[in-house]
Amino acid sequence: MKLLHLGDLHIGKSVCDFSMIEDQKYILEQILEIVKKQKIDAVLIAGDIYDKSVPSEEAVRLLDFFLCGLSETGAETFVISGNHDSDERLSFGSSLFEANRLYISAKYEGEPYKRECRDEFGKINIFLLPFVKASQVKHFYPEEKIESYDDAVRTVLSHAHVNPAERNILVAHQFVVGKGENPTLAGSEGAAVQSVGNVEKIGADCFDDFDYVALGHIHSPQQVGRETVRYSGSLLKYSLSEVNNEKTVPVVTFGEKGDVSVELIGLKPLRDMRHLKGRMAQLLDKKNITSPEDYIYVTLTDEEPVNDAMNIFRQYYKNTMKIIYDNAHTREIEQMDITKITREKTYSELISDFYRMMYGCDISEEELQIMKEVAGEAGVTDETD
Repeated sequence: MKLLHLGDLHIGKSVCDFSMIEDQKYILEQILEIVKKQKIDAVLIAGDIYDKSVPSEEAVRLLDFFLCGLSETGAETFVISGNHDSDERLSFGSSLFEANRLYISAKYEGEPYKRECRDEFGKINIFLLPFVKASQVKHFYPEEKIESYDDAVRTVLSHAHVNPAERNILVAHQFVVGKGENPTLAGSEGAAVQSVGNVEKIGADCFDDFDYVALGHIHSPQQVGRETVRYSGSLLKYSLSEVNNEKTVPVVTFGEKGDVSVELIGLKPLRDMRHLKGRMAQLLDKKNITSPEDYIYVTLTDEEPVNDAMNIFRQYYKNTMKIIYDNAHTREIEQMDITKITREKTYSELISDFYRMMYGCDISEEELQIMKEVAGEAGVTDETD
């Protein structure tokens, strides 16, 4: 049996106010071609199908297009919800979809959804565990000691009747760590993932009874512990920290018990995401301009701010997403002891110093007054005169 593992589609996502719908449609069409070419038997989608719990109309249409395309290939499709998804919206019509071999588990109901598949080597059990919180598990197992996400998932799996002698697959959406090692974050997962503490972490060893674990939640493709516990990663780059990532999808081939191989197939986006760093004159020199349709993050090293830099860059790279500076002024700011400064200076002095450092001139009285009024309304300072 051949499986394709996907996760973190985030359909409908925008990056720096750029809608990614066109890019997502392009990459999902590429996925459909991989399913056909590789003769995939089942597709596992490990959560965060949508980017928002209330997706846009165009996001819903794109998911409909993708799921219909998967159905037409003849592959079975297994979908779970992630923390970005609405359980109710994602599960709508799930009973009807099963007639077209589309299986959706969007809400934890006391035990993982299980479906038995067969190939020439016998039975394969596919378990679906949507994003689950410790409080949800406590509701079903009040007698169990559940104080963390790890406790919760171990409790779920202990009641899942997994036979380790059989071939077992789990699809899950959680923050899973190896022995003493956290997974590499991509930067676009969101603050909830990036600020994760010990209580949210789940040890990869709790999946020892599974031959393959298809994970979602982390956007960088990687294995966690063993090769067959894996994050597929997002299909596209969604942040500056991902510009050097090569996006892939795992194709997992099952033989008899104990025979599992993973092949990573590279993806080619409609537009790449790149980071340019240097002086504006150098970056916009005609001989240095390549792939002008790409999404561009810019770090300018010019010592003086460039007026209207964004509009200038967009004349050459129309999809310029963000411009920041790295020069003597910004490095001086980074090295400052902010705590000490805020104790020794008034709000007006801090704003005046910052303005002078950034723009090389003094802030006007009118501008300073506006800043003081805004800060006063926000409760930052009581300076208003």
